[in-house]
Amino acid sequence: MTSPLQRFHPFIPAGGVGSRLWPLSRADAPKFLLDLTGSGSSLLRATYDRLAGLSAGPVMVVTGRSHAGAVQEQLPELTGDDLVLEPSPKDSAAAIGLACTLIARRDPDAIIGSFAADHVVEPAETFQAVVKEAVEAAATGRIVTIGITPSSPATGFGYIKAGESLGLEQAPHALTVEHFVEKPDKDTAREYVASGNYTWNAGMFVAPVGLMLQYLRQSEPELADGLNVIADAWDTDRRDAVVDEVWPTLTKTAIDYAVAEPAAAAGDVAMVPGDFTWEDVGDFAAINRLNQVDPSGDSDVAILGKNNRVLSDESSGIVVSDTGRLIALIGVQDIVVVDTPDALLVTTAEHAQRVKDAVNSLKKNGDTDVL
Repeated sequence: MTSPLQRFHPFIPAGGVGSRLWPLSRADAPKFLLDLTGSGSSLLRATYDRLAGLSAGPVMVVTGRSHAGAVQEQLPELTGDDLVLEPSPKDSAAAIGLACTLIARRDPDAIIGSFAADHVVEPAETFQAVVKEAVEAAATGRIVTIGITPSSPATGFGYIKAGESLGLEQAPHALTVEHFVEKPDKDTAREYVASGNYTWNAGMFVAPVGLMLQYLRQSEPELADGLNVIADAWDTDRRDAVVDEVWPTLTKTAIDYAVAEPAAAAGDVAMVPGDFTWEDVGDFAAINRLNQVDPSGDSDVAILGKNNRVLSDESSGIVVSDTGRLIALIGVQDIVVVDTPDALLVTTAEHAQRVKDAVNSLKKNGDTDVL
């Protein structure tokens, strides 16, 4: 009998500009293509490497057409069949739904795994052990999420309230899910964290492909129909024409709303706790946490990039620079400095989320040349 892991087909949705990481992340160089940890690997490359050892076959990547060349350069292992290109961003339900629809055509019994390209996870071995349990739990007919113990009442993540053990020998840590809440307000998030009964939803889903598509059809029938039309033409010379015609008509919504919440309400979602270090690299505060200074050094400023010409005097924070320009910090705390040839950002870790507002203002003012 085929083991669940032999049916496992993971894929990586690699989209989003990462506007909270401007001016480091740009439309033509989004955050998943960057090395934001100083490890020497981009976020995408690191994600691919974590999954490659678990997959029954090649790992699929779903990304924008404009990033095809850069993705292929970073992942030369990818074949044409496993590089799925979107003509424009349509949020996660369309991207994940397309991957599921294509995989279902190849292997109707597949167990899929969706893993975002912009997460930092360590150690890889612990992550892989958790994913293996998730695959075993998914094989029982459930959509499985991976829960992360919250470190703060963040409002940018979904929250999961877990229930009892599923009692699975091959997935001893798998739990039922009582309910799933997508991005609560601050007060609700505080209540969840204080209760100790909730985990963050890390945006990772492992599930029988048929079950994912069943819920997508129930919640978003027009989206599911459109994806089937695209899949019908995928292996023909009509692919690009059909994608260009159908893609703009697809509903723009998150997979959490389209699949996770209704599946949880029906009792079809389980959770495996992720006992690994996890960071969603969403803003410069996250990059600051990931690039901690050497405690044996004489500076409290982390430096990322090729420029080491940073003078720090009673200052702390992070500097990201490749310009070669001397940067002097005097008496500033938790500072964030991002120095690029055409744009300079200065903020603090506390206000890192507001970088997106600056990007929106630039768009409104027509300053798209720096985006």
